[in-house]
Amino acid sequence: MKQLKIMVVASAAGTVAATVFAGLYGDTPDAKHAWAVHDNNRPQPPIVRAEPGKPPSDAIVLFDGTSLDQWCADNGEPTKWVMNDGAMECVRGSGYIRTKEAFGDCQLHVEWAAPAKVEGGGQGRGNSGVFLMGQHEVQVLDGWDNPTYPDGMIASVYAENPPLVNASSKPGEWQTYDIIFHQPVWEGDVMKFPGSVTVLHNGVLAQDHWEIEGLSTHCQRRPITKYGEKGHLKFQDHGNPVRFRNVWIREIPSRFANTTHGGPGVKEADVMALRKATAAKLFEKIDLKSNNKVDTLRKMLEVISYDKDPKYMQVTEEFGAAFMDKIAKHDKAKLEELKGEIMGVRNDCNVLIRNNVFSPENRMKAELQKIIDENKWK
Repeated sequence: MKQLKIMVVASAAGTVAATVFAGLYGDTPDAKHAWAVHDNNRPQPPIVRAEPGKPPSDAIVLFDGTSLDQWCADNGEPTKWVMNDGAMECVRGSGYIRTKEAFGDCQLHVEWAAPAKVEGGGQGRGNSGVFLMGQHEVQVLDGWDNPTYPDGMIASVYAENPPLVNASSKPGEWQTYDIIFHQPVWEGDVMKFPGSVTVLHNGVLAQDHWEIEGLSTHCQRRPITKYGEKGHLKFQDHGNPVRFRNVWIREIPSRFANTTHGGPGVKEADVMALRKATAAKLFEKIDLKSNNKVDTLRKMLEVISYDKDPKYMQVTEEFGAAFMDKIAKHDKAKLEELKGEIMGVRNDCNVLIRNNVFSPENRMKAELQKIIDENKWK
């Protein structure tokens, strides 16, 4: 029988914003996970509204077709790019355009169009680029019936990785890039993670979590070197009048930002600190003088699933002994009335044994199992 699961609303930013007794259910916390599986004490994610065709409610709108106020030339001076029918358009010789604000790891949405009038070929046709943090280029190019070197074609990570497919629209038609970008992660001078780029081109997967090999370059490979934690988003001037519109960005956490629940950045000290804090919050809520001793016992079993502090273990043992003394005095009929309590505590013990909180020889579990077997309960 599944135990009752009580929902709790908690701040995703807080470590232990709220606690609730939900009972033992999934695997308990361990050295790399501060929360149990299906843990209702785990903070709820923040709410973001996303209507079709509109930026998410937490997005930063960088260009909505009304002004270039959030943009400037690469040197910080006013840009020479122009507004044209709700789009920003590159003017030959104007140089890169970049955001005034800097960003790090992000979700980026960009709509762009190569010129409707086809001129040139290969790299000379509808060429621009989206430069993430100013360092890593996702190539913009007219890819319609326009062969070029694959690691420089539309939706490539330029000079590194061709797209999985060519999902190009016709010249002049609006196209979309939806990009998930994670920057390289360093620990001192040691790179822990090279960064990654995922690109959906017109809704089709073109780059699948490509791990970055270097800084964008031409003709030569340029290894990754450390740069700032944030950088400007840039669009390239490659001499073609490429247009951009509906540009928005969402800053997202680094893959290594989470240190308390699995993932590449997990730290056992942070995990244990959060487990101890959760256990303390739960323990504070327990009324040790309550007449409902089995309820108190089950709450203590949940507490020690987070933290086997000796003081918690002692309280648990005392309530466990009291519970076992209680049921030892009852006949078969009374035990039948207490079936739910007995099986519930036995199930809790099984969870703790399965996760090495209790030893397999735990006496309380063994005695409860004997009662269950003798009464042929299922």
